[in-house]
Amino acid sequence: MNSSRTRPSMEQRGVPKFQLFLACVLSNAACLLHAAKVPALFIFGDSLIDVGNNNYINSLAKADVRYNGIDYNHGVPTGRFCNGRTIPDFLGEYLEVPPPPAYLTPNLTIKDISRGLNYASGAGGVLDATGANYVSSHPCQVLLPYCCLVFQIARLSFNQQLVYFAGTKQRYVTELGMDAANKFLADSIYMVAFGANDYINNYLVTFSPTPSLYNTSQFQDMLISTYSQQISRLYDLGARKMVVFGVGPLGCIPNQLMRTTDQKCNPQVNSYVQGFNAALQRQLSGILLKQLPKVRFVYAHGYDRFIDMVKSPASYGFKVTDEGCCGLGRLNGLLACMPISNLCSNRKEYLFWDPFHPTEAANMVIATDFYNGTTAYASPINVEELASVSAVV
Repeated sequence: MNSSRTRPSMEQRGVPKFQLFLACVLSNAACLLHAAKVPALFIFGDSLIDVGNNNYINSLAKADVRYNGIDYNHGVPTGRFCNGRTIPDFLGEYLEVPPPPAYLTPNLTIKDISRGLNYASGAGGVLDATGANYVSSHPCQVLLPYCCLVFQIARLSFNQQLVYFAGTKQRYVTELGMDAANKFLADSIYMVAFGANDYINNYLVTFSPTPSLYNTSQFQDMLISTYSQQISRLYDLGARKMVVFGVGPLGCIPNQLMRTTDQKCNPQVNSYVQGFNAALQRQLSGILLKQLPKVRFVYAHGYDRFIDMVKSPASYGFKVTDEGCCGLGRLNGLLACMPISNLCSNRKEYLFWDPFHPTEAANMVIATDFYNGTTAYASPINVEELASVSAVV
């Protein structure tokens, strides 16, 4: 008697479809819908890369009204603080991974999170206290500063985003088993972008108690120490390929320029950012690299490119670098984009979308640098090179 039989397929044996999909991802099998360069993207950060988490919490920092997203998703606002795509959106396109959904989107299925998740939150920061009083763009800061103390808002700090990611990991473990889940997470890419709010929505806020507690150097040291612990926590949860974004020139955003008489970048604010970025880069290439032996970092530093776009806008097709395309107040730098805001018609010619955030056109320039640029913009390797690195679980 011939005892050989055709082995039932995994699907016939009742293996969940999501597990089949991830099995394909993990084995690079031909059943993938397209040849993505990494299995998934996990994104942590603030409003620069929020795709809608703040739509679901009680926050003043929201982008769920027009004209936000006017050049994306058929003009329907998604929660992106931009007219179109963000830097991770572009990086995802280059890596052939669709934009991960916002973590707080209701009723996400296991299939919905099969290519990753976005945990980023407008007003979120390294420090839990950052963004507690979201006043940088709120009119009460100018009209009646003391009233701002009552505008307590919800936002997701990096610590809270890590708590949510730990829960996400458990979902993968439950579905796949520990070994397969760890492999999936190790091969994925993690984008982390924090620090900007810790300055503009904490240290630099009018009536903030932080400057009286810490001088500039002490505040920077506290930020870097806390940030390093959080990056280590992400590593402990399975991240092996991390893209850590430096902070852009905050002294050049319309919200800062509107406070000047000459519309020139604020050198003091930019000096804070440069100090933070230098300390972060040293930490990533030094202590953290030694403490986290299996990690591969990309330090994505767009500061110099952004300064070049400010100084030589015509080289990039920009004509306006000192005013937001959408907003209210001087230079459209006081209030964020909303239906009653001023709106420019030539968005590709603007460097800034609103008081704080770049346009899609600017995001594309920076994202391209990060993806396949030289070590002047992504070091020690770029994102394209990181994608090809074999991760160690």
